[in-house]
Amino acid sequence: MGTASSLIGPNEVIEDTDGGGGEACEIPVEVKPKARLLRSSFRRGPRVIGASFKSTASVDLEYTAEYERLRKEYEIFRVSKNNEIASMQKKETKLDKENKRLRAELQALQKTYQKILREKESALEAKYQAMERAATFEHDRDKVKRQFKIFRETKEKEIQDLLRAKRELEAKLQRLQAQGIQVFDPADSDSDDNHTDVTATGTQCEYWSGGVLGSEPSLGSMIQLQQTFRGPEFAQSSIDVEGPFANVNRDDWDAAVASLLQVTPFLPPTLWSNTVRCYLMNTADTQPEVDLLLREYLPKLQMTCECLGHFFLIVQFPVECSDQYLAERRREIEKSSLCIFLLGSTLPRCMEEDCEESFLKNGETRSLIIYHRLEESSDSSDLAIHMIGRVSDANHSQKAKIIEHDESAEEGAKKVFSQIERIIKQELLGWDSTDLENKDSGIEDDSTNWEEEDFGDAIWDMHDEQEQLEAFQAAVGSTCELGFEKYYDRLNDLVTAPAPIPPLLVSGGPGSGKSLLLSKWIEHQQKCSPNALILYHFVGRPLSTSSEPALIIKRLTVKLLQHSWSMSALALDPNKLLEEFPRWLEKLSARHQGSIIIIIDSIDQIEQAERHMKWLIDPLPVNVRVIVSVNVETCPQAWRLWPTLHLDPLSPKDVKTLINVECCKADVKLTREQEKKLEKHCRSATTCNALYVTLLGKMITSVKGLGGIDDILQQCFQCQDTVSLYRLVLQSVQQSLPTDGDRQLMREILSLVHVSHNGVSEGELLEICPELSWPVLASLLYSLQCTCVITYSCGLLKFQHLQAWEAVRLQYMEKEENNTITMYREKLVQYFSQQMSQDRVTWRGADELPWLFQQQGDKQKLHNCLLNLFVSQNLYKRGHFAELLYYWQHVGMDKSSMAAAYFESLKQYEKNCEGEDMITRLADLYETLGRFLKDLGLLSQAVAPLQRSLEIRESALDPDHPSVAQSLHQLAGVYVQWKKFGNAEQLYKQALEISENAHGSVHPRVAQELDALAMLYQKQNKYEQVEPLRKRSMKIRQKVSRQKGNMHGFAVLRRRVLQLEELTLGTESADTARILNELGVLYYLQNNIETAEIFFKRSLEMRERTLGCDHPDCAQSLNNLAALYNEKKEHEKAEELYERALDIRRVALAPDHPSVAYTVKHLAVLYKKRGKLDKAVPLCQLAVEIRQKSFGPKHPSVATALVNLAVLYCQLKKHTEALPLYERALKIYEDSLGRCHPRVGETLKNLAVLSYEEANFEKAAELYKRAMDIKEAEASVVGGKALSKHSSTGDTFSLRNALGPNPYLELGHR
Repeated sequence: MGTASSLIGPNEVIEDTDGGGGEACEIPVEVKPKARLLRSSFRRGPRVIGASFKSTASVDLEYTAEYERLRKEYEIFRVSKNNEIASMQKKETKLDKENKRLRAELQALQKTYQKILREKESALEAKYQAMERAATFEHDRDKVKRQFKIFRETKEKEIQDLLRAKRELEAKLQRLQAQGIQVFDPADSDSDDNHTDVTATGTQCEYWSGGVLGSEPSLGSMIQLQQTFRGPEFAQSSIDVEGPFANVNRDDWDAAVASLLQVTPFLPPTLWSNTVRCYLMNTADTQPEVDLLLREYLPKLQMTCECLGHFFLIVQFPVECSDQYLAERRREIEKSSLCIFLLGSTLPRCMEEDCEESFLKNGETRSLIIYHRLEESSDSSDLAIHMIGRVSDANHSQKAKIIEHDESAEEGAKKVFSQIERIIKQELLGWDSTDLENKDSGIEDDSTNWEEEDFGDAIWDMHDEQEQLEAFQAAVGSTCELGFEKYYDRLNDLVTAPAPIPPLLVSGGPGSGKSLLLSKWIEHQQKCSPNALILYHFVGRPLSTSSEPALIIKRLTVKLLQHSWSMSALALDPNKLLEEFPRWLEKLSARHQGSIIIIIDSIDQIEQAERHMKWLIDPLPVNVRVIVSVNVETCPQAWRLWPTLHLDPLSPKDVKTLINVECCKADVKLTREQEKKLEKHCRSATTCNALYVTLLGKMITSVKGLGGIDDILQQCFQCQDTVSLYRLVLQSVQQSLPTDGDRQLMREILSLVHVSHNGVSEGELLEICPELSWPVLASLLYSLQCTCVITYSCGLLKFQHLQAWEAVRLQYMEKEENNTITMYREKLVQYFSQQMSQDRVTWRGADELPWLFQQQGDKQKLHNCLLNLFVSQNLYKRGHFAELLYYWQHVGMDKSSMAAAYFESLKQYEKNCEGEDMITRLADLYETLGRFLKDLGLLSQAVAPLQRSLEIRESALDPDHPSVAQSLHQLAGVYVQWKKFGNAEQLYKQALEISENAHGSVHPRVAQELDALAMLYQKQNKYEQVEPLRKRSMKIRQKVSRQKGNMHGFAVLRRRVLQLEELTLGTESADTARILNELGVLYYLQNNIETAEIFFKRSLEMRERTLGCDHPDCAQSLNNLAALYNEKKEHEKAEELYERALDIRRVALAPDHPSVAYTVKHLAVLYKKRGKLDKAVPLCQLAVEIRQKSFGPKHPSVATALVNLAVLYCQLKKHTEALPLYERALKIYEDSLGRCHPRVGETLKNLAVLSYEEANFEKAAELYKRAMDIKEAEASVVGGKALSKHSSTGDTFSLRNALGPNPYLELGHR
C-alpha cells in the first residue's frame, strides 16, 4: 500500500479541517510514487523563506514513510535469514550424526572384510594342503601297491630258490662228507686290503657262492662276496677296477668332481669360447696366398670346426687402415686363439706391433704362424728377419710355427692351411696326435671311432650345456655383490631346514639382480659344501632354446644320472619325460649322500610354467631343495604361497657403490652435486634396480657423443625405466658412429639378432651383410658389449638382458613392426636356405630355419624343411626331440602321418643315391628314423627303417662289417621294447659275434653287446646268465680304460690340461701351485702317472717356498703324492707322506676339521693294507670322534666311520667289539637313508659275514638275504649302466668303470 504522499496531485494542497474526524471521505485511487518525483525533492535547493508549511510537512511525511518501509523490509529479510541459518544448523547437526553412523558402519564392514579375507586365505591354504595330502596319499598308495607286488613276487621266488638251494646243499654236504673234508673249519690267511682268501676246498665260500640265497651278486656292486671268501670290508669299499682307477670311493669322487667344478668357471672367457678365432694380417705381396686360403681352404676349416661344434672365424684387418683401429686390433688379438702373419719382403709397422702384442709379450697364451715368403729377386728386410729371430728365441713352448717358402702361392697357401688344421685339431680342440697321423696317412683306426659310432645321439645338446656354463661364469665373474650377504643366510636356512619343505621363491622386479644373487650363492655353496650336488639352469628370453621345458627337465635328469655314475634309458617323449622326472628325482636322491639343490632362474619365462613344472608342487624328497626365481609381476598365482625371498630395491649406498665401480674402471670422477642428483634420481621402484643403475654407470663412462657428464645425466634422468634407458643407449651409440652407413649396419645387426631364434654369429653377419667389414664390426660390437646390449654365448651374439631385446624392438621395429620383422626374418631364411642348398646342414641351420618358418606361419615351407632328412636328423641327434615334435604338430600332422612322410622322403632320396658315401648316409638316415619312431612308441613302424638300414649295410659294405652289428643292435632294441625277447636275443648274439670278429674279444663294442644281452636276460629273470656277461663286460671295460680310457672324457681332460698349462707359466704363487696340483690330478685321470708325479712335486715345492712347510696347502700336496705312491705300490713312501700331512693338519687345523678326518681315514686304510692293524685302530677311532663332532651322532658319515672301525676289529678277531659298532651303524643308515638304501645292504653283508664266522648260520642267511633284496631293488631302479651319449636305447655302461679318480687325490679350491 502506498504512503500518504502518493495521494497528492501535482497541483493540489491538503487542507486540514477541524472536527473532520469520523466523517467519511472519498479517497482517490492509489498511485505508485514515481522515483523521479522523490529524487527531485532531494535535489531541490535551500528552503525558501516564507514557503508554505504544508509543503514542508508533506516532504517529512514522505521521508518517514520510506524509512518505515525499508525498516520493515529489512526486518523481514533479517528474520527470514535467521530462520534459514537455524534450519541449516539443524541440517548440519543431522548430517554430522548421519556421518558418524556411516563411519561406524564402514569400520564394521572393514573388519568383516578383513575377517572374511583371512578366512579365505586360510581356506585356500587348507585347500592346497589338502591337495598336497591327497597327492601324497595317491603317491604313497601307488608306491605301496608296487612294493606289495614286488614283495609278493619276490617271496614266491624266494620259496622256490630256497627249496632248490636246500636240495643242492644236501647233495653238496653228502659229497663233502664222502670226501672226508671238514666243512666248518675256516682257514686263516693274511688279508690284502679287503680280501681274505680261503684256500681249503669246501670252505664257507661255497656256502655263499653255491646259490643258497639266490643269484650271485653283481661285480659292479660297492661291496660283494666273490667266489673266494671275502671277509668284512670297509664301508664304501672300492670298485674293483685295475690301474689308476682302483680304489675309487663314491663320496671321494663326488667331492673331487665338486672341487673340479669350482675352479672350472674361473678360466678366461677365450678358453671357453665356442669359436676358433684366427687373427690374420698380411702384406701386399702375400695377398695371393691369402686369397687362395680364403677361397679354397676356409670352407674346409669351417666344416672341420662345425663338425666339432665350433665356429671358425678369420679376423682380418687391412694393413692400409690398421692405424685407425689400434684398440680394436689389440682386443681382437686378445680374443683370438691363433695369430697368422704372412710376410713378404717388407714388414709394416702395424704387423710388428701385432706380433709383439700377440706373442712376444706373452708367448705362451696363443699359437702363432708366421709365413715368410722368400723372393729370389728381392731381399727380405732386416726388420722381418729380426722379428722372425725374436720369435724363434721366445718360442720355448713350441707354440710358434715359422714357414719359409720360396715356391708358388698355391703351395704356400697349402702349407699355411696344414699348420692351421693341425693346431686347431691338436692344440685347440684336443685331438690326439696319433689320430691326426692315422688320418693323414689314410689309416682308419676303428678303436678311435667306436664311441662316435656307438653314441650317435647326444644326451643333450652340448651347446645348451655350454650356454648354461657361460651364463653362470658371466654372473660369477661380476665383481658386484649388492649386499647379497643378507640373503645368503635365508638361502642357507633352506638347505639346512628339515624336510619336507616347498621350493623357495626368489622374487624381484626385472633387473633386480636375481640371477646374480643365485650365481654368487652357488659359488659360495660349492666352497662351503663340496658334497652338495647343485644343479642349475638359467632360462633365457621366451621362445629361446633355454626356455623349452622338455630340454630343461631332460638336462636336469641327465645331470642327476651322470653324477650318480649309473644311468638308465631316458624317455625322449616330452610328456613322458615330464612325468618321469619326479620318480628319477626320488630314486636318485636316495642314492646321493649329500643334499641335492636344484636352482632354476627366471622360471616364469617358461611357457605354461605351471603345467610343465607341476612337479614343484609335489612333496620333494628328503634331501632335495629347490630354489626358483621369478618376476614379481608374472609369478603364477599357485606359487605365491611358497616361502618367498624378495629382493629389496637398492639402497642409496648400493647405488653409489655401483656407480663408483663403473667410474673407477673408466677413471671418471663425479662431483658431489652430480652424486646427489644420481642418488635423488635412483629412488623410484624402476630406477633403483641393479640393471638400471649399472646401465646408468655405463652411460656415464662409456657413451660418447652426448656431451659432458652433466648433459648425459640430464638425458638419463628423463628415462624412468630400464627399457627407455636402453633406448637412449642405442641412440647414443648410433650417434657416435662416423657415417650413416655404419648406423644402418648397426640397425641391421641388432634387428637380425632380435628376429633370430638363438642369436647370430659374427661370421653369419659378415656373410649376410657384404658391406660389413671386420674393423667396423669389431668396433661396433665392442661398444654394444660395453653398454650391456650384446653378449657372446656359445659363439653367438645375443642380447644381454630381456630389456635390451625389448628396447631394440621399440627403437627399430615399432613402426611397421610386422613388415620390418618379416624383412629381417626373410634375410635369415635366405641365408640358411642357401647354406642347405650347398649340402651344409649344420646345427645352426637346423636350429634357425624351422623356427623362422614357424614364426612366419608358413606351414608349407616348414613341412618341406622338416622333410629335409638331415635337418630332422640333426635336431634328433642333439636331443631336440620335443622341438621336432612341436614343429610337426604345428604343421598339423600326427605321428603316423609324420612317419609316412619320412618314409616317402627317404624313398625319394634313395632313388638319387649314387656312390658308397651316399649309400652309407642313406643307411644312417634309415637308422635315425627307426630310432626316432621307437622313441615315439611306434614300434611296429620302427622295424621297417631299421631293417632297411641293415639290408643296405649288408649289401653295400659287408655282412661282417661293424656297422652291420650296429644295425642289428638297434633292431634288437626295438624287439626288447616290443617284448619279443627271442628275436632280440638272436640279433644281439649276431651283433656280438660280428663285433668279436671285427674288433677282437677286448673292445668296447663287445662290452656293449654283452651288457645288452645281460639286460635282456635280466628282463627275462634269467639271473644265472646275467652275471657271467656282466663280469666279462666289466673286465673288458677295465682293460680299455687302462689303455686309453673314455674317449669323450679324456678329450675333455686333455683340453682342460692344455688350458691349465697356459696358466702355470707365470711367476710362482699360491694360485699357480694350486693349478699345478689340479694338473697333477688331471694327468692322473689320463693314466699318466709319471707326469702327474712331476706336477704334484712341483706343486709341493712351490707351496713350501711360497707358503711355508707347515701350511695346510702343503698337506694337500703331500696327501696327493702319498695317494700316487700308494697307487704305485710304494707303500713306505706313501705312509711317510700321509703321516707328514696328518701332522701338519693336526697343528694348522681344528681337531674336528674334515681335512684331518680325510687324512686319518686314508692313513688308516694304508695301515690296514700293510697289516699294521694296531696303528689303524686308533686312527679309525679318531675318525669316529671327528665325524661325531662335525656332523652329530646320527649322521651317515659317522656310520661309515663305525663300519670301518668294526672291520678292523673283525680282522683282529674282536667280534664282540665289532658287533655293536655294526648294529649302531646299521641303525644310523636306516634312520637317515631308509631301509632300502645300498649302504644298508653293504652293512647287512658285513653283519652276515660276522654272524657266519660266529657259526650263527641262520642269522647270517637272513641278513644276507636282506642285503640281496636291497641290491636287486637298486638294480631295478638303475640298471647299473650309463646311458650312451648318443644312443637312445639305453644300452649303456657304467661311467665310473671307464673314468674315475683316486679317492686320495685332492683338488685345490678357489
